[in-house]
Amino acid sequence: MRYFALAALALAPSSLLLTAQNLQQQFLFRTPAISKTQIVFEYANDLWIVSRQGGEANRLTSGVGREFNPHFSPDGSQVAFSGEYDGNIDVYVIRAAGGVPRRLTCHPGPDIAIGWTPDGQRILFNSRRDAFADSGQLYTVAAEGSLPEPLPLVTAEDGAYSNDASHIAYVPLFQWQAAWKRYRGGQTTKIWIADLKDSSIVKIPRENSNDFNPMWVGKKIYFLSD
Repeated sequence: MRYFALAALALAPSSLLLTAQNLQQQFLFRTPAISKTQIVFEYANDLWIVSRQGGEANRLTSGVGREFNPHFSPDGSQVAFSGEYDGNIDVYVIRAAGGVPRRLTCHPGPDIAIGWTPDGQRILFNSRRDAFADSGQLYTVAAEGSLPEPLPLVTAEDGAYSNDASHIAYVPLFQWQAAWKRYRGGQTTKIWIADLKDSSIVKIPRENSNDFNPMWVGKKIYFLSD
């Protein structure tokens, strides 16, 4: 009995080593964004950047806290993202070549980076700073720094500009539990197209499905759906 017990203990370290080695080969890369030449993504609460041709990824941010939701500027020279520092989430921007992130919003509520205006001058983000219900609103802030400006939409969670910035495809409704499979209740998400000069909308004709993450490609809108 003693011999078998010692044999088991002798084998235990090698088993643990193999398990650790296997775990080291498994990575969870999240929220990627793509420019013409690079990919930026979230891994282990930091942002990393790598060539679209492959190769070694370099750490872009290393602050104490989580950085997530990266978005390349249209020319690929900057990355906007949300950073959770000091217990609060705000919008930041950093050069794609590296450097020190610059904070763009200062509000006690969470500000979530969503994208850029087509001219690359302003960053689109979601906030509940002026919300009267669960749904948030969309704002823009200058990449060089400014006071945030709201879009003329009563409620909006996510969105993307048309190429000429005259329209925005957006999700108007907040869904507090997005992980429900085959959900068909009152918080089913929709995608509407708003004309920003007068806030008139056109609804993408879908019947009781969860549609989200709209993206313009030319004059077409692509989106995810369940």
